Amino acid sequence: MAGPYETILLPTDGSEASLAAATHAGTLAETSEATVHVVSIADSRNRFESPSSGLAPEVWEDAEHDRAEASIAETVARLPDAVAVERTVATGIPQDEILDLVDELGADVVVMGTHGRSGLDRYLVGSVTERVVRHSPVPVLTVRGDGELE
Repeated sequence: MAGPYETILLPTDGSEASLAAATHAGTLAETSEATVHVVSIADSRNRFESPSSGLAPEVWEDAEHDRAEASIAETVARLPDAVAVERTVATGIPQDEILDLVDELGADVVVMGTHGRSGLDRYLVGSVTERVVRHSPVPVLTVRGDGELE
């Protein structure tokens, strides 16, 4: 029997938190007979574009795309074999791309990891997960890096 979720969006950056989220997304997909859309964002914001850094924009883009592909492969490996999987690499600002994909894919739920920052660190660094939670039109299941639901 299918559950309330048909399409699960699983953003990943290859971190332990993302991989922990994959476990939960896999279980949810199995019980709901849902498809998991694993997405990684190649961040378009090159932090090394200053003239003194010497990292060309093309080198940054290639490295980000390779990182995104590797993150997806590692995340998919954590999902049960029986789960239907789609893979997407998008380029842009992570939280914006994730929110766009919620609409584009018709996602019913987003499952994503969080690094558990708090206080000043969260304020200064910000959190892609936090921004997605605030703006997502669908439920967002957040999973800490240690695998615990938040």
